[in-house]
Amino acid sequence: MMIVILLGPPGCGKGTQSKMIEETREIVQLSTGEMLRGEVAAGSDVGKRAKEIIEAGKFVPDELIVELVSNRIQKPDCENGFILDGFPRTLPQAEALNVLLDSHGLAIDHVIEIAVEEDTLVGRITGRYSCDTCGAGYHEEFQKPEIEGKCDKCGGHDFSKRADDNEETVRARLVEYHALTEPIIGYYEKAGVLSKVDGMAHIDEVTRQIDGILS
Repeated sequence: MMIVILLGPPGCGKGTQSKMIEETREIVQLSTGEMLRGEVAAGSDVGKRAKEIIEAGKFVPDELIVELVSNRIQKPDCENGFILDGFPRTLPQAEALNVLLDSHGLAIDHVIEIAVEEDTLVGRITGRYSCDTCGAGYHEEFQKPEIEGKCDKCGGHDFSKRADDNEETVRARLVEYHALTEPIIGYYEKAGVLSKVDGMAHIDEVTRQIDGILS
C-alpha cells in the first residue's frame, strides 16, 4: 500500500506524472474533479448534493470533497494504494485528509512538490490544445502532432483549447495557488513526508526523480 500526493501549481505536470506512477506502481490516480463528475453522473447521494451546489454557482465544501475521497478509497482498485492529484488544495483539506486516513488506519507515504517557474508555466498552459475526437493532448511548441493538423492517436482533424487556458485566467489561478495551496507545503515538510523535484526538467527526467523518491 502506497499513498502519494502530488503538489504544484496548475500546469506543472501533476496529471502527466500521476499517470506515469499509476502505470509503473500499479496504484490508482484519484482526481477529485473526475470523482465529482462521476458521482454526479451516477446520481449518488454525494453526487446529487454536489450538483445542487455546483448549479447554484458555489464551491463544493471541504466536507463533501472529503466524503467523496473517503468513499473512493474504499473501492477494490485502491487496495495497492493511490495518488491524489488536485487534492488537498487547502490547509483545512490537508488536515481533514489526515483525520480521514487515520480513521482507515492509513498514512501518507510521500508528498512530492513539482517546482516550476511561473512564466514557463504560463507558456505551457496557454499553448495546450487537444483532439476533439479522442482527447489526446498537444502543445503549440513542445508537443505537436507528427503530421500537422492530424491527431497521432485517432487521425482526427478537429482540435480545441480550453476556454480558461488564457494568460489572464492562468495568472489568476497562480495567485490562488500561492494563497491557498502553498501553506500545505510547509505542513507536509513539518510532517517529514515532503520531497521536491525539478519540474523544469524534461518529462522523463521528472519521472526519474519521482521514481527515485518512491523507491
